[in-house]
Amino acid sequence: MSDSPADRDKATFARFHDAVNSGDLELIAKTIDEVVAPDLVFHAPVPTGATGAEALKQVWAVLLRAFPDLRVVVEETIAEGDKVVFRNRVTGTHLGEYRGLAPTGRTVGYDEIFVVRFADGRIAEIRGVVDVLAQLRRLGAPPFDGPPAGGPERG
Repeated sequence: MSDSPADRDKATFARFHDAVNSGDLELIAKTIDEVVAPDLVFHAPVPTGATGAEALKQVWAVLLRAFPDLRVVVEETIAEGDKVVFRNRVTGTHLGEYRGLAPTGRTVGYDEIFVVRFADGRIAEIRGVVDVLAQLRRLGAPPFDGPPAGGPERG
């Protein structure tokens, strides 16, 4: 195996994914402390007010409370420069409250893509696209018809 920066970055993120798939929140938090910059810039649908590496820890706490058997399978990886792109398939069973929805016992599967930037061997920035609509539909959430007439909502 090559010892290029891209290979090291992919291995770092693989270590994070292994921790996530353990379902062990303590291991996930410890791994985040080791491989993620404390001031992580996190661009993704985050159901918490936290920032940095703490936001990432809270996201996994929320997800694993709702989907204790959550699994993330990396289906494709592309690396260039200081960035690595991961296309993932996520599956789990809805056994806890999630985004205001009571547990349904339904299984979900959804896709996500993350562009991860590394600095000094650590995850410094994550830009994510998660198919939350497919996730919520599978859980039986009411249909969403999009933003009101006149254009997208602005916050």
